[in-house]
Order: sequence, then C-alpha cells, then structure tokens
Amino acid sequence: MLGVSGVEVRPVGAAAYDGDVLVVGGGIVGLSTAYAVSRAAPGTRVVVLEKEEGPALHQTGRNSGVIHSGIYYRPGSLKARFAVRGAAEMVKFCAEYGIAHEVTGKLIVATEREELPRLHALVQRGRENGIPVRELGPAQIQEYEPEVRGLAAIHVGSTGIVDYRAVAELFAEASGAEIRYGADVVQVDRRADRGVAVRTRAGDVVRGRVLVNCAGLRCDEVARLTGDDPEMRIVPFRGEYFELGRPDLVRGLVYPVPDPAFPFLGVHLTRGIDGGVHVGPNAVPALAREGYGWGTVRPREVGGTLAWPGSWRMARRHWRYGAGEVHRSLSKSAFTKAVRRLVPGVTAEDMVPVAAGVRAQAVLRDGTLVDDFLIREGARAVHVLNAPSPAATASLPIGREIARRVLALL
Repeated sequence: MLGVSGVEVRPVGAAAYDGDVLVVGGGIVGLSTAYAVSRAAPGTRVVVLEKEEGPALHQTGRNSGVIHSGIYYRPGSLKARFAVRGAAEMVKFCAEYGIAHEVTGKLIVATEREELPRLHALVQRGRENGIPVRELGPAQIQEYEPEVRGLAAIHVGSTGIVDYRAVAELFAEASGAEIRYGADVVQVDRRADRGVAVRTRAGDVVRGRVLVNCAGLRCDEVARLTGDDPEMRIVPFRGEYFELGRPDLVRGLVYPVPDPAFPFLGVHLTRGIDGGVHVGPNAVPALAREGYGWGTVRPREVGGTLAWPGSWRMARRHWRYGAGEVHRSLSKSAFTKAVRRLVPGVTAEDMVPVAAGVRAQAVLRDGTLVDDFLIREGARAVHVLNAPSPAATASLPIGREIARRVLALL
C-alpha cells in the first residue's frame, strides 16, 4: 500500500516496524534523545537516521566546546532551566564516563561605560538562575586574566569546556540504538493508524511508530515532509573562528557583554580542552544550510531563505548589526580589532583561520529570531525546531524532555 507521499506503509504489527522510535538527525540532541529513551523505557527500539557518514559533524562538532552556565537566559525559560541543570549533569556525565572536561569559569568583560548597565543586569539574571557570580573591578580582572582589559567584569564559576563530539559518540554507544549513517531522509508518510515510514535518498524505507525530528539545520524541511507546518524557517548563520597563535595570552574563557537584542554572544576567546584558544565566532548569513565558507552557495536554499517573509523583516530590523558582522568576516583587521577590545595584545598575525560552524537559527514569519528552545508535536511526531547553543550543554535534560513527549505518543 502506498501512502500519500508514495512511501509504502505496511499494516500494523510488530514485524512492520524497523524501530519503535525513528530519530532523524545524529547530532548531540538526536543522540541524547536516543540515550534518554533507552534509559526511560528499556527495550524500546530506536533507529537514528543520520545523513552524514558519522555523528555530530555539523553544529555539535563545530563549536567552542563550552559548557554554558545559563547566565544569559531569561529566568524560567527552557534555556535557563535546561542550561543550569544541564551544565551540572554534563560535568557529572563526563566524570563518570572518563570524557575530558574542565570547569574553568569565565569572565564577561565590559570595555565601554554603556555596557555597564547590561553587565549589572547579567549579575541579577545569574543570581535569579542560581548561578555563582562574582563582580570584579579592573585590578581583579587581571588577577584572572593578566592580558585582559576592562572597566568591570563578572566571573561565572560554573562554566567549563568539553569535547561535545566525544559526548555525542558516547550517547550513541550507550543508547544501544541502531544508527544508520548515510541515511538522508527525503520522504515521510505518516498514518495515524500505521505509524511512520520514511524513504532515504538511497531508496531505503524505514518504518517506526513515532518520528523525532532532530535534523538541526534541516529541521523545518523535515517537519514539512511530515505534513506539519513548523511556522518558522531555519535561516543559517555562519560563525567564523580563528585560533590564537599565542595561546598564553588567555588563561581561560573571556566574553564581551552581549547585546540582549540578539541571540549571539559576540566574538569571544575560549581555551579548549586541547589547550588551544579559539577566537570567535561572528554571525554572518550563510549561503547554504551547510555553508561553511563564502564559496559554498546553494541557490535553492538561498531562494528558500529569501522567500520567507521573516527573513526580510529580520533584515530590515537588524541590518546595521548584520553589516558589522559581514565587515568582520571580510576583514581580518576588523575581526582583530573586535578581539583587541578585550585583549589589547592580540595582533592580526596571532589570528590563524580554522573551521567555521553554521548556526540553525529559527526565524518566525514576523522576523523574530527565536531565542528559546522550540519543541512542537504533531501526529506521531515530535519536532525540535530551535536548539542552538546551549543545546549541547543542555543535551541531557533536553533529551529527557523529548523522550518524555515521544514515549507519550507510543
């Protein structure tokens, strides 16, 4: 029997299903969901469909590796609750399984007087979220970071660093899920009485009782394949990084005071678990969902972004900010200038380009940049439609939340 999308759907019966739960996307959120389902309901068969040839190759494996404290997020929001809880759980998880990590703390530094009210607001937000925060003056800043200059700062003690790709790989192993790599989902047929069937680009058909959409940069596309309207679109933003040629200039993690109007934290310096110091990212529109450089252009994907009314409304609202980000992308000296606000000793020669990442930013029809995690349900489907940073930090509680919703649908 063929469904409306042309995918064959077999009659109900245990043998009809390849798995109870089909997870689309093998990043850290998809794999943490598989892990959480296996912990909450042992014996539940989970199949993860990942279009790449390995796990965590996009957002999960292309970031600063920071265990975020949750200080930036609105009290009571999913981000705040999951980040605070997730940071503690991530440290415990890594310690239990022997994954290299470190609780380093970080500085958020005000370099201009107009930033001071925003810095004080972060102190209050941190305390409301139950996060250890210490206020610092100029001399105290240099006790933590001798090369950093600022008018004031706050030290956030619960921030840390980890290799999230290693965490994702452990989720995959510990979940016991069947993980199919090279499985790019191109069709979905969903029947209320017969479960869900998906067809991959290779022509394979995989059947399950419930589908979980953790497709990250392509989550809106997968939602539409199921017949659900996500009421948003992913607009990809590329984050470009440099590595500091003189890593001794920074001891730990140093951030500017963010602009609360944007879900981006600004160019910062983060010492990774390998001892290197990453500088970045900026945030520029990417010309493809996986556009890791200006030379990667996919006209169909650009057209999809331009066809979404929210893209134009967002651009009209934030064009000045965007122009500055593009300028820093095209000018190494401008990027360096942004870094020198925090660490005056950095020179352009210290900045070595490294791999970029792309953020899957959900944008609503009215141009609003979705700030919180966004999880929606359809018939026999759960869609994760916005899970940018701190999703990796919060992957354990996010996985449990998705698993709770999924198991209620079985």
